[in-house]
Amino acid sequence: MSNFFLLSSNVSSDPYPVYPLGMSMVAAALSTAGHHVCQYDYLASGRSPDHLVETLQKFNPDFVGISLRNIDNVDSFSAEDEWYLAENKHLVDAIRRQSTAPIIIGGAGFSILPEEILDYLKADYGVVGEAEHALCDLVSDLEKGRAVPKIVNGNQGLIKGTDLVSPCWDSELIRYYCAQSGMLNLQTKRGCPHACHYCSYPHLEGSRLRVKDPAKVVDEIQHLKQTMGVDTIFFTDSVFNDISGHYLEFAEELLLRNLNIHWHGFFRPQGMKATDLRLLKRSGLSAMEVGTDAASDATLIGLNKQFNFEEVIQFNQVCLQEEIPTAHFIIFGGPDETFETVEDGLENIQKLEQCVVFAFSGIRIHPRTELFNRALSEGIVGKEDSLLKPVYYFSPKVDPNQMNERIVKAFQGRRDRIFPPSEGLVRMATMNRFGYRGLLWDQLISYN
Repeated sequence: MSNFFLLSSNVSSDPYPVYPLGMSMVAAALSTAGHHVCQYDYLASGRSPDHLVETLQKFNPDFVGISLRNIDNVDSFSAEDEWYLAENKHLVDAIRRQSTAPIIIGGAGFSILPEEILDYLKADYGVVGEAEHALCDLVSDLEKGRAVPKIVNGNQGLIKGTDLVSPCWDSELIRYYCAQSGMLNLQTKRGCPHACHYCSYPHLEGSRLRVKDPAKVVDEIQHLKQTMGVDTIFFTDSVFNDISGHYLEFAEELLLRNLNIHWHGFFRPQGMKATDLRLLKRSGLSAMEVGTDAASDATLIGLNKQFNFEEVIQFNQVCLQEEIPTAHFIIFGGPDETFETVEDGLENIQKLEQCVVFAFSGIRIHPRTELFNRALSEGIVGKEDSLLKPVYYFSPKVDPNQMNERIVKAFQGRRDRIFPPSEGLVRMATMNRFGYRGLLWDQLISYN
């Protein structure tokens, strides 16, 4: 068996730093297979290349795995330094100078553009999608001297929900992330059955839901609370309120254990009753991030959201009735956006009472999505164009600058309306300096 050095290369801490959950699950799979694993978090370790190299030398790995969470921050207002691959290239070069171990890249960011990223980083191998089984198999083949492809597809045989491994938690990293953000992240399921035209989730995790046993997830939470004092969890499921009702079973299990934790998650603004929300709130739900994504019926159709804005308003009213802080994430400039739909959208947003709205301008184009096909047909991208650096979709029927000015004007003077995204980071950083931890945006809502 081998010494395996795992590196989480994520350096983004906006709006808060996020525990490297993917790395910890891969570490669990490698350890179960008999490998000796070192988990190294570049951000938590001070973002120091020298410290990375020193730790690498001491561990003397046979293999190095790099988890690439994001390519960029998907914000059209961003500066060049929010493109994360350049720093990853420096990390690969630093590792090369100190070690002859094969370098294997994986993670959600890598899986979006695997061929281009592998070529840019000059790594040896890559794993697309779920890596727990695929990486173990790849390492086994390499140890035996077998010929292997440069890129392995971990999604060819998706892991059953019952077989999804528990993370290999690192106590030092838990302390770091709880101190920085006040919470840890966890999954109750994988996959997304929805087919939003811009989204890469179905490609990354599959289009079929694979749910974990609620009792096992709650066991994990109970362990984290009892051993490390963790009392706040963010569930990173693509959509927490799945149509099958698994999320309600999970909430009932949490209630049964009486753990007294707070939790948050990503929600779809459709199909939830007040009784459902009451159950979730009793189980510890304290805030919801909502994938509304567009602000008019025309643009919701353009993104294939399969709900209308009246449903969004009704959803928000139920959340308001139950006093659950809610943030809607809304993109302007997507397919079928016009100046008329921008105005309709801004008027619709005014109907969302006592909630936070984060607005974005343009949509980062990813390959293998319907948005890419549309951008191709409209001449926004060419078939051979590289998407390694961000390219944003803007409807040909709007001028982005005029649209952005209109949104800024509409949101002016509202602390619960945030645009551009950088404005949100300024507000969150201010609250952080005053000692607030957690989602932070929920502090912008008052029910008095």
